[in-house]
Amino acid sequence: MVEVLVLYYSKTGAVKELANYLARGVNSVDGAEAKLRTVPEISPDTEKSKEEIPDSGALFASLDDLKNCDGLMLGSPTRFGNMASPIKYFLETATSLWVEGALEDKPAAVFTSSASMHGGNESTLLSMQLPLMHMGMILVGIPYSVSELSKTISGGTPYGASHVRGYEEKKGISEDEKKICIAHGKRVAELCLKIKK
Repeated sequence: MVEVLVLYYSKTGAVKELANYLARGVNSVDGAEAKLRTVPEISPDTEKSKEEIPDSGALFASLDDLKNCDGLMLGSPTRFGNMASPIKYFLETATSLWVEGALEDKPAAVFTSSASMHGGNESTLLSMQLPLMHMGMILVGIPYSVSELSKTISGGTPYGASHVRGYEEKKGISEDEKKICIAHGKRVAELCLKIKK
């Protein structure tokens, strides 16, 4: 059995919804299981940033979750073309794992959501890949054999699953985006199993 950590930060719920579809893809592979985790909000007001564990939904991630996973899917909304601070902060607390090489040779993928078509999805995905490369992880994109990647008019890139909310349209994750997420989760799980063998 392999465990894929689907780790995300979501402000409005779109990244959380993507995470659930990615987890569905992971769980569709025999011998693979998704573990959903989130990270707390951070704030310049240090008292505000000390959030309690959520009453429902994904628990807050620990470094042990990261260390013990067989693969990682990391998600964040776009923030000025970059990952959101809570995800970046969590990764910056993982220096000890980097020093011991705990994440080396593990598959990793990234996903994101933006409010507009040109809201920085691809630059956010690329920025999220940088610390994963430093940690020695194996980046897993989405190949064009996933046919929805060629026809989507919303989110979805070869760099990772994504969602575009649109200016006035708030219908949620599109059918193409859902299929891309499921395919991406499945691909990461299958690679985890191949590496573990």
